This record gives sequence, C-alpha cells and structure tokens, in this order.
Amino acid sequence: MDAAAECGAEDGTGTGGAGAAAGAVALPATRIGDGAHHVIAVHGWFADRRAYAPVFDVLDRATFSYAVPDLRGYGEARDVPGACTAVEAARDVLALADTLGWERFSLVGHSMGAAVMQRVVLAAPERVRRMVGIAPVPASGVPLRGEQWELFAEAAQRPANRRAIIDFTTGNRRPDAWLDLVVERSVACTDPAAFRRWLDSWALEDFHGQVRGCRVPVRLVVGDGDPVLSAEVVRTTWLRWYTAAELVELPAAGHYPLDETPLETVRAVEDFLRADGQPGEGPDGGRGGGPAGGRAPRGREGV
Repeated sequence: MDAAAECGAEDGTGTGGAGAAAGAVALPATRIGDGAHHVIAVHGWFADRRAYAPVFDVLDRATFSYAVPDLRGYGEARDVPGACTAVEAARDVLALADTLGWERFSLVGHSMGAAVMQRVVLAAPERVRRMVGIAPVPASGVPLRGEQWELFAEAAQRPANRRAIIDFTTGNRRPDAWLDLVVERSVACTDPAAFRRWLDSWALEDFHGQVRGCRVPVRLVVGDGDPVLSAEVVRTTWLRWYTAAELVELPAAGHYPLDETPLETVRAVEDFLRADGQPGEGPDGGRGGGPAGGRAPRGREGV
C-alpha cells in the first residue's frame, strides 16, 4: 500500500498529483538556497516566518531549497482574509508549492505549523518526501482547560498573556529581554482576530484518526524543557500514529528550539531530511519502508 492510501486525503484537494484547491493563496515566502531537495517550513502561533530567522544563515543551501511562508494573519499575509485553519493553510502551502514548481517537497513545522504540515500530508501524501515537527502540535490538538484556556484565548488582546505563555513553555529560564522581544515581534506581526481563530484550529481540532498509519517518514524534535509538548506527549501521539516516526530530544531547549538551540535544531532537521532515499529505506524516500532517519544530533533519541 502506498503513502497516499495510508494517509487518506482531505476533502477539497484529493490525491494523485494533488494541487491547491479553489480559493487557496500562494503565500508570501522567503526563499533560501538552491539545492535539489525542496523544503517548506511553516511557522507557529506566536510568530511569522521570522521564527526561522535565527537559523537562516546556517542552513545547507547547496543541498536544500527552502521556502518559509507567512500564514494568513501573519507578516506579509496579515491582511489576507480567511478562516485561519490548518486545513485552509494546507491548501495555501500546496498553492505555494505549485507556484514554485515543486512537485515533491519535504515539510518542517514548528508548533502550530506541525498541524498545518499534517494537513498537507493528508491532502497530498504522494507529494511529501519527509516531515520534521519542531515542538510539534499533534493531530489530536492540545487540551487546554479552565484558566489555561483563558490564558491562551485572551492572548490575542493581552501581550502579558503571550509573555506568560512563552515564559512557561521555555521553563521560566529565559532572559526577560528575550521574552519581551518575542512578545513585541508577535504583537507586531499578527492580526489579533486571525491569531484568535488560529487557536481554535490547532488546539481544538482532532484529526488523529486520519493520520493513523501514515508512512511518510517523520522526525519529532522536542526540547527537554518544554512542559507542554514534551517527549512524553510525542510518544503517546505521533509515535503511535505514524509508522515511520522517530523522536529527538534536545537538551537545554524549551518550546522554541529555533531560538534556544539553533545549531542543534538545524542538525536535527537537516540530517533527517538529507537521509531521504539512502539505503535501507523504501522507494521514494521511505514511503514503503519502516522507520528511517539520518544520524541523530547529540541528544536523546528514542522511538
């Protein structure tokens, strides 16, 4: 059975050479590198594409071609109207890939971006080579209850809530100046109404039954100081649902490894992507094989 059959397909895009659906937008994106392996990297809830800026200068530009887009409601796409859901964003990502002429590509998603990444692989699994989730939201969403839900729900209008969330998810150990900077950039790059709608999508939507059994290789990179999307959460979600999944835990990182441990994060991402098609995998980058991956960066790895 091929990857398309294993992953199923989202309504509105389909499989078998799937492209973007009607109404999709080719998102504005930063392009980095000119390598043959195409990669689309999707940002998380608090930041636009500048979430990846800490690693731009250390990416392997000879091996990879990266496209790092702004989702609707963020950055240059801040004023683009839409539902601001992972399903809609997946169609936009496919529209971006079509505009770039990328028939096949890998995906990287940070936090909320990992929910978008999974919606892309459901919509067009035959187009996805590999996936890497960084502090990744699982397909079951994130259970937020009571005061915790209120903290997140009011973050669109309250910068202090954003700061509290960022501080908590990095283990209450980052400098005040960095926390203030992240909040300032978050407020500046997001449309508040879109920011709030995005929360309902990544936190409340549960589509894990659709990804169960998906055979597209995926690596999950988490910080050992992330109290919300921890290694244990990945083990009980992603590693149970994806047949070719592996976990890398980065010491000294919380929910923002791109900021906290940028070199280790790049190593974790690119080693895995670079292993596509190497001996020991199934055809087309492991779509017919079992767990796969390159040499892990220094850290704790388990399946």
